[in-house]
Amino acid sequence: QNLMHVVFFMGLPELFVRWRIAARENRFLNKGFLPEDEQTVLAAEDLGPIRRKVANQFDHEHGFLPSLINMAVLQFQSSSSVEQTAGVMNQHLELMSHRVDLRYGLVRFIAWLVPTLGFIGTVYSLGASLSAAGLSETLDLKTLARTLGVGFDCTMVALVESAILVFLLHLVQEKEESALNSAGDYTLRNLINRLYAEES
Repeated sequence: QNLMHVVFFMGLPELFVRWRIAARENRFLNKGFLPEDEQTVLAAEDLGPIRRKVANQFDHEHGFLPSLINMAVLQFQSSSSVEQTAGVMNQHLELMSHRVDLRYGLVRFIAWLVPTLGFIGTVYSLGASLSAAGLSETLDLKTLARTLGVGFDCTMVALVESAILVFLLHLVQEKEESALNSAGDYTLRNLINRLYAEES
């Protein structure tokens, strides 16, 4: 059981880190990177200051909203096409969504490993009990019951810990994916839909 507890408590800090990251991603939505009124239209010359505001706010792993804004601004400045900018943004969103899903691979493995260790503990206890019963001429029911009890406790505790991990995994991943979706919606509404491409 001790090994099970160690593995379980390895998963909790990972989920806590992901929860903090998701909360940080949500806070970007309140920083006012983009105009949020109903009248503003953005031309290519308006995008430089916006890109400077989001500079150094993101890296390869973190900063959904600043990353999306930076990518959309660069694409529009190079192509002057709202349609191409929206298409590239959608592709970028899909890649980021896939990246978010990959980040939970370790926790999913831990959530699978905990009940597996519990079942191994139960099987080991059953085997030890049967072996002891076969070797002993007098059957000690109390010792046998105690050994079997420990074995079945392993499975019960493992299933409870696994259920806790899976529940927390669902909550945290939903929060992070919601932050990504909100960043995409914010960029679409306040940047892509405001872009004005001057006819050449």
